[in-house]
Amino acid sequence: MFSLVQRCCFNTPFKLQKFTGTRLLLHGKSKTTYPSPSLWLQRYVSLLSRPPSLNPASVYAAKLQAFHTSLPFFKKKIPEIRKPGVLERSMESLKNAPKPALYLSLAGLIPFVSVPLAMAIQGTYYPELAFGQVTYGAVTVSFLGGMRWGFALPENSPAKPDWLNLANSTVPPIFAWQALLFKDITSGAVMLVMALGIALHYDISLLPDYPRWFKVLRVVGTVVMVLSLLATLALKAVSELQLNDSRNKWQNSK
Repeated sequence: MFSLVQRCCFNTPFKLQKFTGTRLLLHGKSKTTYPSPSLWLQRYVSLLSRPPSLNPASVYAAKLQAFHTSLPFFKKKIPEIRKPGVLERSMESLKNAPKPALYLSLAGLIPFVSVPLAMAIQGTYYPELAFGQVTYGAVTVSFLGGMRWGFALPENSPAKPDWLNLANSTVPPIFAWQALLFKDITSGAVMLVMALGIALHYDISLLPDYPRWFKVLRVVGTVVMVLSLLATLALKAVSELQLNDSRNKWQNSK
């Protein structure tokens, strides 16, 4: 009975558990002798102290566990959910914009973009088109400055009609007026770029109660207008370089 219990509890090989007795032949007679209690205790301790690696069942279990853990490509991979970035969230906010505000704002950028695009296609710089772009930019900057008055004057507006809000709205129109006074297109375009930057700073930083879609629309519009003005200045610089080279060649030919 003890051997059966030992087999079930310790899961050791059958050969190591044949402790039922040792048959000895004495004087031609068979006699059965049983081990003493100290021998039983010694064998019991040796079985418990034996490392589990010698146990066939434990070895098999270890190999089976290694088989399941050493093949990660059989496991089903959980796809990682990528969070949208700042630019993606900003562009998503444009979906909340009212359609008239979105379409009218995008349509207002056409005069800015069409001027350098037309000159690049023709391969010629036109001072009249460049001046028309600067004039339209001055009108746009004046509109952006006066928009602060319409935001601060209503009674339930979070912006107060104080000196700070109302006086800051007059700064972009002054820059726009100064841009039209310059005879040089380069100086006028640079003044408009400064005015657009100031107006954007007012709308983004000083009036945080604007909706997110409006702020994103203001940033996109300002970037397009500034790049259009810089593109016109670049075309003007290229045209002046070509004109100077042609003059130098004509003088050298004489």
